[in-house]
Amino acid sequence: MATVAVVFTRAPWARTPQQVSECLFPAARRTRADRAAAPRPENKRVWASLVNSKSAVIEEVAAEMDRRDPAGRLTRIALTDGERALQIRVKSKLRVTLILDLMHVLEKLWKAAYVFHAEGSLEADLWALARTLRILDGGVSQVIKGLRQSITKRRLSGTHLKTLQAVAGYFSKNRSYMRYDEYLANGWPIASGPVEGACKNLIKDRMERSGMRWTEAMAEALVKLRAIFLSGDFDRYWDFHIPQDQQRLHPARWTVVPK
Repeated sequence: MATVAVVFTRAPWARTPQQVSECLFPAARRTRADRAAAPRPENKRVWASLVNSKSAVIEEVAAEMDRRDPAGRLTRIALTDGERALQIRVKSKLRVTLILDLMHVLEKLWKAAYVFHAEGSLEADLWALARTLRILDGGVSQVIKGLRQSITKRRLSGTHLKTLQAVAGYFSKNRSYMRYDEYLANGWPIASGPVEGACKNLIKDRMERSGMRWTEAMAEALVKLRAIFLSGDFDRYWDFHIPQDQQRLHPARWTVVPK
């Protein structure tokens, strides 16, 4: 398990719940012109570690945010999953508006949809789409109420009961971080695409290839190097690394010839 964090700057981008849903469901994909309108993350900086604690990584994130915005003039947003321990750390260390990543909300909604409808069916798609729109409109309380009423009215038991109870409980605990109607109106991000992309490019694509085995020390060194590369700092790092490595290998007897 690795702790991954990303800091970036992005221009506000106000959207409606309907526009967001078109990005998420195959029945209503965006046009190429719509995709081009989305502002790109800028000045992205990536961290990853297998040995450092979440608190240590968050401290680095806080330092980077303060370096970029020492006067605190920018709006600061943090997107996380629903892990309570992580949310507590982020709220205590960072002066941010905490938002529950919409991708984790959808993951729970699909689990609930497959309680009522067959996996991959049109009915499941429509069920999930309707609840997604309701949540994006600020109606998460109604979705929670509906799930709990379904448990009672259908007299569910076993796995289906546990699934709906878990989904309703997850939404209830994170309700204060799911004010998506406000976030969209303000132009704030509601899904952690840059973080998910970093997890894939930095960790999964490199570390989880077939037959690979890693020691903790070697894996830590590699993810740090890849984080430097993905942050656009590799050339500067390498200029620093060469003289340091020469000094380590040949102290006092050798010098580095300038380019």
